[in-house]
Amino acid sequence: MTQRFRENGEALSLTMVEAGPCVVTQVKTMEKDGYTAVQFGFGIKNHINKPLEGHLKAAGKVAVLCELRVTPEELAAYEVGNTLTADSFAAGDKISVSGKTKGRGFQGVVKRHGFHGQDKGHGNKDQVRMPGSIGATDADRVFKGKRMGGRMGFTRQTTKNLKIFEVDVKNNLIYILGSVPGARNSLVEIREIK
Repeated sequence: MTQRFRENGEALSLTMVEAGPCVVTQVKTMEKDGYTAVQFGFGIKNHINKPLEGHLKAAGKVAVLCELRVTPEELAAYEVGNTLTADSFAAGDKISVSGKTKGRGFQGVVKRHGFHGQDKGHGNKDQVRMPGSIGATDADRVFKGKRMGGRMGFTRQTTKNLKIFEVDVKNNLIYILGSVPGARNSLVEIREIK
């Protein structure tokens, strides 16, 4: 993240995203694949295996593949080998950004679900951050969806109604107002809201 200042001195928090060049590696049609989608490749990888090299013959050696569903009408605009860059977006565009949130490992119920814990007095010493009772005795099981400790984060999240502040076409950078999901250097999908 970075910041820019308006003329009146107001500081704006921006997320700088490298947007491309993304190469179209495959176009999936309803007749051949049963659904319509476009597969994009991003980054450069020097060593790839032979099956992937054959798949990416027209696109080159890309590091990451990502597939986005599109409508059959939008599919006509894409062709294998085409390149998408940051100039697909303009300042002021409304977008939604999807990505994997930061992974936080195994966490207890206080951090993961916001439980307030138990009182520290009256002989209670080692149960302060524990979840407490996890169900009635007659069910003889724990119901699915019970909020308990477990792995937290690294789930897909979409942040909607973000605005593009600036587009640097020369360096393929997009400056987005606000924050986007994910850790630094993680991959995100940017979709324009129409």
